[in-house]
Amino acid sequence: MSEQPAPVHQRSTQTPSRRTAILVAAALAVFAWAVDQLTKIWVESTMTLGEQTEVLPPVLFWRYHLNPGAAFSMGTDHTWIFTLIMCLVLGYVVVKSRALGGSWLWALGLGGLAGGVAGNLTDRIFRDPSLGGEGVASFGQGHVVDFIAVPNFAIFNIADSFIVCSIIGICAMLLFGLNLDGTREQSSKRTAEGTPTDPEAPEEKQA
Repeated sequence: MSEQPAPVHQRSTQTPSRRTAILVAAALAVFAWAVDQLTKIWVESTMTLGEQTEVLPPVLFWRYHLNPGAAFSMGTDHTWIFTLIMCLVLGYVVVKSRALGGSWLWALGLGGLAGGVAGNLTDRIFRDPSLGGEGVASFGQGHVVDFIAVPNFAIFNIADSFIVCSIIGICAMLLFGLNLDGTREQSSKRTAEGTPTDPEAPEEKQA
């Protein structure tokens, strides 16, 4: 029985270098974090808790809400657990980002995820009752500011949007075999059917 050809890794020359990919991811993370925090400050300074403002009725409203739980108001009784999870996720993303290079999509995915997580984590650490509460017992239990309300759905914020969109994108990249370094794994079956393996053969364009 003959051996099956190993998966082929192909990468386009029109892809970001490692340094460029890391800078893009970092820039997007800072942008996501800044937009999230600025919108929350705007909501706190212009609205009262529970107030609702029409934006594009009946599709979109601003509604000032404080969320002690996870994204989309889930798990409100376990705030400190979600704070710990966010710290671990942020640390994992930072470590994985060191392997970036060759894919714009992975740079955007990890950057958006890091910025979104950092935005909500900032609330957990620096907003009441984490600050001004019962000392160490309340640390990391700050309430997240949510304000985007759509019909028949939970209230969320900019950070939640970046987190969800980034996770969907990352799952899609994993599903279609796009690696962190920009290479794409081709199945052995496709290779056997004639996928070019010669370095001089035309390469498949990558994102």
